Amino acid sequence: MNSGMGVRPVPRRTEVGSGGRRTGRLRVAPTRRLVLARSGAAVRRACDGWRRAGDPIAFVPTMGAIHEGHQELMRRARSSAGRLVVSVFVNPLQFGPNEDFRRYPRPRARDRRLIAAAGADLLWEPRVTDVYPAGDSTRVRVAGLDEVLEGASRPGHFAGVTTVVLKLLNVVQPDVLWLGQKDAQQARLIEQMVEDLFLPVRVRRGPTVREPDGLARSSRNAYLDTEARRQAVALSLGLSEARRALERGERSAAALRRIVRNVWKRYPRVREDYVAVVDASSLQPVSSVRRRVLVAVAARVGPARLIDNFEWGAR
Repeated sequence: MNSGMGVRPVPRRTEVGSGGRRTGRLRVAPTRRLVLARSGAAVRRACDGWRRAGDPIAFVPTMGAIHEGHQELMRRARSSAGRLVVSVFVNPLQFGPNEDFRRYPRPRARDRRLIAAAGADLLWEPRVTDVYPAGDSTRVRVAGLDEVLEGASRPGHFAGVTTVVLKLLNVVQPDVLWLGQKDAQQARLIEQMVEDLFLPVRVRRGPTVREPDGLARSSRNAYLDTEARRQAVALSLGLSEARRALERGERSAAALRRIVRNVWKRYPRVREDYVAVVDASSLQPVSSVRRRVLVAVAARVGPARLIDNFEWGAR
């Protein structure tokens, strides 16, 4: 599909009857008439038309490799607005030099089918040169929030995230932007960017979607072999133990970190990157849980680097 084609509809395909069904771990439902767009100009034309018609627009940016977590986020977005736009763009700017940009999964046909099944109206699939044309030199940073947790482990990562999200928002101009809680730090940075730059969009978070054994659904779970997959559940098990300790009244951040690490000792293939208890707004470490906190973990399990978290306390 070349840029001259603008937008085109994906032929309607009814996957199942009106009730929908599950295929493996993914919910498949009757598809909508999904329009594919490559150029930003085509996306703007479509969105401008919906706005003129009075249809609010929800937007879900993704890097593809769609799983049930993405689909649940899209369903929530679908129910929040008259129209749903989804983007699939594997953003090179947020990958470090030794990270997995080239091998990141890109199952395009499957992604299109699952995005249509989740109720999207328009799927934007820009090329790298569409997002970063020759001469592109502007980068967006949310200072402070981008230097801790994932930012400390992956220098420059969040400048890539905030830059691309701002570019996508400027094209779609949605009424509501939906992000996943699994990437809690990313969501927090984007919330701050939206506030600081007076962007006219409401940011909402969808809860982390998990496998039956608790593992957070992630595109990078595909990297796990059988044994690594068995070990990866340690992340959610450690967090569950920390949550139970909070429910029992534990308030020491050091004790909570120790609880997570004690669980991980039973899983020798889990290599810690960080276990952190931080203020949910500033993302700065706390010594004691006195307000809303984010308990966040990152670890390497086999070839995959996985993250997980939960928030605790009143907003």
